[in-house]
Amino acid sequence: MSSILPLSLIEAARDRLLGRIRKTPVLDVTLDNGQNVTLKLESLQISGSFKIRGALNTVLGLDAAALEKGLVTASGGNHGMGVATAGAMTGTRTSIYLPTNTPQSKIDKLKKIATDVIVEGAVWDDANALALQAAEKGMTYVHPFADESVIAGQGTLGLEVINQIPDVDVLMVAIGGGGLISGVSSAVKAVRPDIKVIGVEATGAPTLKNSIDAGRLVILDKIETRANTLAPRQSAEVNLSIISKNVDDIVLVTDEAMEEAAKWLWQTCGLAVELAAAAAIAALRSGTYVPAKSEKVGVIICGSGQDGL
Repeated sequence: MSSILPLSLIEAARDRLLGRIRKTPVLDVTLDNGQNVTLKLESLQISGSFKIRGALNTVLGLDAAALEKGLVTASGGNHGMGVATAGAMTGTRTSIYLPTNTPQSKIDKLKKIATDVIVEGAVWDDANALALQAAEKGMTYVHPFADESVIAGQGTLGLEVINQIPDVDVLMVAIGGGGLISGVSSAVKAVRPDIKVIGVEATGAPTLKNSIDAGRLVILDKIETRANTLAPRQSAEVNLSIISKNVDDIVLVTDEAMEEAAKWLWQTCGLAVELAAAAAIAALRSGTYVPAKSEKVGVIICGSGQDGL
């Protein structure tokens, strides 16, 4: 796969997902520092996050033999819910590996829909090694961020943003493994190359920022963030390649800033989100990223959760 994801693949994913997922709403809000932003509420998406887009697009593209083997993946929670939901929609059994830092609420939610839920390994990378072992024994592996069909599915979110916020100048996107921002930036830059795409990572898991700065894929020695969905120790070459070309900047935010932002979203907007979904709001509220006064800012609220309650 090249560093450029063809717009045609994202448009095909959009057509494939039509009628199967929600076109989530947008909401105009004013932050307590006076910044006006438009929120794209993927926290209201089927399965609780944007992850259903990439997971379902991938599963719908599999042949009967691959589906018969069953699906396996590793996740911080949201991708697992996406794969489990896609499995339920297609009558396919699913095995989801989760690291021990996964919130109990997400584990409980997954157990209600997935065929098997295995909680093992300190971080996502450890759980993923176990999922890959299961794939070697015959199951069909669905990567959470380094797969063309997954990235294309996430890219459909970028197409929706352009449609719903046509005058957007800056789009802020949280980064974990990089699948969301890879897909969204590919869609946005193909249609509106003038839009700035700003990534937001946790200070305790600067996986992509460190890789961009180094000019190569790096592996973090350790993870020091409670935002487990933003916390792989390593991304992948395909994501680094796309992000290097399409993303204008990556900023870092602390767990404390994300927690305050999540609480603000709950108390002010009635939105129950996870830390990762509050990352971009945290960057704006803390002044980590300051857009020009004339710029229309869009923020992807990527997943639901209880961190602000």
